[in-house]
Amino acid sequence: MPNSLKVAVVGLGTVGAETIRVLQRNAPVIAARCGRPIEVVAVSARTPGRERGFSMEGITWYDDPVALVSGHHVDVVCELVGGEDGVAGQVVRAALGRGYHVVTANKALLAHHGAELAALAEKNGVALGWEAAVAGGIPVVKVLREGLSANQISCVYGILNGTCNYILTNMRETGRNFADVLLDAQKLGYAEADPSFDVDGVDTAHKLAILTSLAFGTRTDFGAIHVEGIRSLTAMDIAFADELGYRIKLLGIARATDRGIEQRVHPCLVRKDAPIAAVEGVFNAVVAEGQFVGRSVLEGRGAGGGPTASAVVADLMDIAAWRVGPVFGVPVADLVPLPKWSMEARKGAYYVRLMVEDLPGVFAEIAAALRDAKVSMEAVVQRGRAPGEAVPVVMILHETVEAALNDALRRIRIIAAVVEPPQVIRIESF
Repeated sequence: MPNSLKVAVVGLGTVGAETIRVLQRNAPVIAARCGRPIEVVAVSARTPGRERGFSMEGITWYDDPVALVSGHHVDVVCELVGGEDGVAGQVVRAALGRGYHVVTANKALLAHHGAELAALAEKNGVALGWEAAVAGGIPVVKVLREGLSANQISCVYGILNGTCNYILTNMRETGRNFADVLLDAQKLGYAEADPSFDVDGVDTAHKLAILTSLAFGTRTDFGAIHVEGIRSLTAMDIAFADELGYRIKLLGIARATDRGIEQRVHPCLVRKDAPIAAVEGVFNAVVAEGQFVGRSVLEGRGAGGGPTASAVVADLMDIAAWRVGPVFGVPVADLVPLPKWSMEARKGAYYVRLMVEDLPGVFAEIAAALRDAKVSMEAVVQRGRAPGEAVPVVMILHETVEAALNDALRRIRIIAAVVEPPQVIRIESF
């Protein structure tokens, strides 16, 4: 059998430790499937001496990960530290610069520096694997780069953050509001102590940036993504959506349009019979639409030690067997800049909830504001009467461009009887 693939693992958190456990526990089947053994020979982490559930026999410990890269000969460096730059960026750049292959689960680093790192890998003739950076154990990178490579992709979208999906599922099932469910998610370990990256949509946007690059052959451009999170969603909105035949999901969406490639992250209403609506709890899903294959739906666990380590090891096995290609599907020189796209160009239907004082003539004022902005209603729901008090009015608006909707909302906000900012959720017809 050929010589083993020698691997260094930087970062021994949940994913790093589990990656080594997978490699040690499944060593015979891994070697048989990729044609050579894969051997961890060096590691680096912040806390030495801790029991991590794998054997350290034959493994050299480094306190300094950059020293590991410069001082230990390996074939592959697995960067499992995370973060947009800092130590992670130093390690990846140093490894690629020395001609080592790199495998990473670091979506933030790739979202902000993807083209630069791909060019460095290409220059030095090495692989940069990132299957674990998007949707955990779901093999979305391999599917887009290989399985669907004969297709022009028209759209890729999905539930890319299990924390948000868990919160929205729980809000619907229990009728509780965001803050209460978030506390439960933190106690269960599904949400960080500071959940901002997850609930404000940043984590989803990082993943969408690199999926867009792979699906459409564009340079990563995190700044081009419209990003909204789920903090403003209420149990009331989720209940109204359910009554109207919808589920609310935080989606990352990249779609080719005649004005360019739109990239957006925000809560969406999707019909209950859409495949993505059935993805609940901490699960992720990615949907790709190609010109010949049609719609492909991938679902599974998007985070956690086991699923993410599975993706890391799959990249290592591809490198061991030299089943690798360009980082984003095409050579870096062929990656095109993303054309500018404005969210105001988005065209679709909308859910709008208003809290209004229950007074005569209020609805006529709202209808006039919509008419003057050339926006039309498909349906209206109002529950209960409370003369002089605030009541919810929910409208489903026909397809319109977002610029027209924003014009209507500006007119509605100045109506004296509208007592709260309008709640607006985009409807997606998948």
